[in-house]
Parts: sequence; structure tokens; C-alpha cells
Amino acid sequence: METVEDMGPVDYVVIEFPGNRMTGEAFPLLVDLSDRGIIRIIDLAFVRKETDGSVVGLEARDLGGEIDLSVFEGASSGVLDQGDLDEAAHALDPGNAAAVLVYENLWAAPLARALRRGGAQLVAGGRIPVQALLAALDATEETVPPGGGSAAA
Repeated sequence: METVEDMGPVDYVVIEFPGNRMTGEAFPLLVDLSDRGIIRIIDLAFVRKETDGSVVGLEARDLGGEIDLSVFEGASSGVLDQGDLDEAAHALDPGNAAAVLVYENLWAAPLARALRRGGAQLVAGGRIPVQALLAALDATEETVPPGGGSAAA
């Protein structure tokens, strides 16, 4: 792996699969993002939250059924530990499984390098859920009269 000065921002996502149902439709898209150099998968782990609240780590081969997840075997750097998986499982409903993905945003690495050279550093980040963004845009449209004028006019 590169030095921290060369890396792009690193994010994580926890993707819940209700009822442990995975169609596999998104996995080729994840591979494509990696193959095209947009992201680098640092760690990928699968967990299930049992109905009693306990957390069980799963192997990719245990999830597949008819889905071929062999491409993800070995996609683990060891960054995620059991404590991380337990924390991720707090977001899950009992009886559901999840993928926990840690990835580097390679597309942003040149920008991050330039900012670091200038002495800047990322001090905060976050995600806006799509539903919240759409609701905010809808609320904005409701307050702007036709023609784009001010609502106070």
C-alpha cells in the first residue's frame, strides 16, 4: 500500500441485506469500480446479526448460494476487527446480514495529495442519505414560486 500522503480519502459503508437475501446484482459493479481504478477495496467483511442480538462473522463463500463471490475471497487487509463488525451490526435489524466495506477513493487521490502538499487536511466528512437530499430539494421547490423569484416577493 502507498504512503498516507499518496492515498485518497478512505470511506466505509455498511450494507444491510434484509433476511440475508443477496441477489448479487451489485457485486459486479463493485468489481468494476475497482478494476477501473475508481476505488481500492481495503477490506470487505460479512456479518449477520442473530435474533438474540449476537454478531456472527461470515465468509463470502457462506453467502453465495448461486452467487459467485469468489472474486472477493481474500479482499481483507485486516483493518476491520471484531469490534468494528460488532459496531457495524448495531445498525442492523436482528436476523439480517451485512457487507462492511472499507475502500479508498482513488479518484480523489490526486486532489488529496495536492491539498496535503499545501498544508490542508480533511477534518470532517459525512454522507447525506439520498432520501434526505430529495426531501430537502422537494422542500426548496415548494418555497420557490414558479419563475424562480423570491417567496417573499
